[in-house]
Amino acid sequence: MVDLFKPYKIGELQIRNRFIRSATTSAWSDENGIIRDEVIPHYEQLAEGGIGLIIKGHLYIDPRGKAHAGMAGIHDDAVIPRLKELTDAVHLYDGAILAQINYGGYQASAGERMGPSNYKGKDWNARAMTTNEIWGVVDKFGDGASRAISAGFDGVQIHAAHGYLISEFLSNNANTRTDEWGGDLKNRMRLLKEVYLDIRGRLGADTVISMKINCDDFSKDGFTVDESAQVAHAMATQGIDMIEVSGGGIGREDKYLERARHTDPSLSEPSFAGHCEKIRATTKPKPLALVNGFRTKAAMQAVVDNGIADLISMSRPFLNEPDLVKRLKEGQGEVYCIRCDACESNSVFSKEMLRCRTA
Repeated sequence: MVDLFKPYKIGELQIRNRFIRSATTSAWSDENGIIRDEVIPHYEQLAEGGIGLIIKGHLYIDPRGKAHAGMAGIHDDAVIPRLKELTDAVHLYDGAILAQINYGGYQASAGERMGPSNYKGKDWNARAMTTNEIWGVVDKFGDGASRAISAGFDGVQIHAAHGYLISEFLSNNANTRTDEWGGDLKNRMRLLKEVYLDIRGRLGADTVISMKINCDDFSKDGFTVDESAQVAHAMATQGIDMIEVSGGGIGREDKYLERARHTDPSLSEPSFAGHCEKIRATTKPKPLALVNGFRTKAAMQAVVDNGIADLISMSRPFLNEPDLVKRLKEGQGEVYCIRCDACESNSVFSKEMLRCRTA
């Protein structure tokens, strides 16, 4: 049995256990993307609670790619001092923290909706980016990553999931380009590769660069698990330090969600364990994290013991219990979060700091 509470190494970064607080926006920054005062004590609580690795909620690299009101930025040097206060608070308790950097693409409701192609949403339209704009985004990712290190982060996570820009480029549904940025999977993953290479060139070989990727868009004709496994393999070969597996992209339909679940009852609790196993087969021994659906310590243990993933990533449970890792170590068998989603309801999202509404 693998000890989930022993230190684990991601690239050159040693973390104190195998638990990750998955990137979770606080949706509580000012109009310039500077985090508000209340955010820092929250991260201090998370670090004090014993989490191995914290991933900061997504940071926009360019105001045009701002996904929602209240989103924090990494687009300008003016954001660095407050983010440095946040990373200092985490390091005070011997925690480790990555900055998740992102570009909204079609979902840039607080910026400019644009992406790989012209695209029509439910009540919005997005335009196709020019080649120069795509290269500009690559450069902005690099700039954001450099700022993250200046702000004291231990590395970065490239957000390539959840229907944001890089996820859109990966999707055959969202990306209908016929140039070098679209068409076959090699071209569709080009943006992700170029972003990674730019960041690696700036940060060097010893700084952790992670990525979050969909195991499946859960759409009729979008990004599939077979494609995800190919992209994950390519990025592992390229030198990415850790991959976090999630799911859900442009065109998502809930009726497709069950295809990601594992058929083994002991592994069926996390939503994407079945798909994650297929991705694991192409990436081993690269560190792999799985997020979404964990409720019991038994399921966490089973996922690691069976080699489905190396790291347990959670989001909502840490809103309810920032000290959850300590509680699990002391014998607690189940998270308290009931996944009511009141924390992100439209009535409070970006109007108050994201927090549990039932604790």
